Amino acid sequence: MTEVATSVRTLNTIADVRAALDERRRAGASVALVPTMGALHEGHLALVRRARELADVVVVSIFVNPLQFGPSEDLDRYPRTLEADVAALADLGVEFVFAPDVSEMYPRGSAPGTTVSAGPVGARYEGASRPGHFDGMLTVVAKLFSIAQPDVAVFGQKDAQQVFLVSRMVADLDLRVRVEVVPTVREGDGLALSSRNRFLGEHDRAAALVLAESLDAAAAAADEGASELLAEGVAAFGDHDGVELDYLVVVDPDTFLPVDDAFRGRALALVAARVGSTRLIDNAFVDVGPGPE
Repeated sequence: MTEVATSVRTLNTIADVRAALDERRRAGASVALVPTMGALHEGHLALVRRARELADVVVVSIFVNPLQFGPSEDLDRYPRTLEADVAALADLGVEFVFAPDVSEMYPRGSAPGTTVSAGPVGARYEGASRPGHFDGMLTVVAKLFSIAQPDVAVFGQKDAQQVFLVSRMVADLDLRVRVEVVPTVREGDGLALSSRNRFLGEHDRAAALVLAESLDAAAAAADEGASELLAEGVAAFGDHDGVELDYLVVVDPDTFLPVDDAFRGRALALVAARVGSTRLIDNAFVDVGPGPE
């Protein structure tokens, strides 16, 4: 590893990022990228710490990507805390923050002519609830990979469908970057960390624990097969006031398609729900057994 940075440089243009990273690469440094939309919490910082272990130079992108938001979603409401984010990253030895505005990333407007398609899996689960979300996510990630040309990019397991689609894009397009996945970071009571948690009032914060509870219930029933696993996970929601279950599904991690009752082995349970006015997601690996004889 090369010497750890003592201060962070905030760069706002693609040209500046490329010039800064090219200079560090010429000195023999490896580069890790952590893509974010800002409003950083301990989950993001866990990604940064892992990136510091994997590369000499860490660049964190902070960009609220309009392509990921539908017309009825919370683009304007999404928290923007750049100054606090940069201060937190400086403490972790991050060398560069890339914080472009929309016109820098999409100079022809926020509906670019060339985009990346997430394909059929991108239309399932989160994609069914948020049409076009994953096309927008993959488009900006592809741009960030092109701009930073990192050796490794670090993502969080909490956004499991995103991780799957980014990894598949890297494989399908033969991109020269390794995707590293960091386990979901949780509060002491089990709630998965999310930038949207700050929108939860006291009542909603307590109610939001049902997402993790449903995954625990599903995992506890996994030996009984996929059908029982799903039934127990859904039952955990019960009559929680102000919580609306969107989906609970168990998928094969290799295909991200739903498993059937014949499936055996390691699977991934995905859950999404609206708690008050805030949409939350979570997931957990489960070992699906043979079910009742």
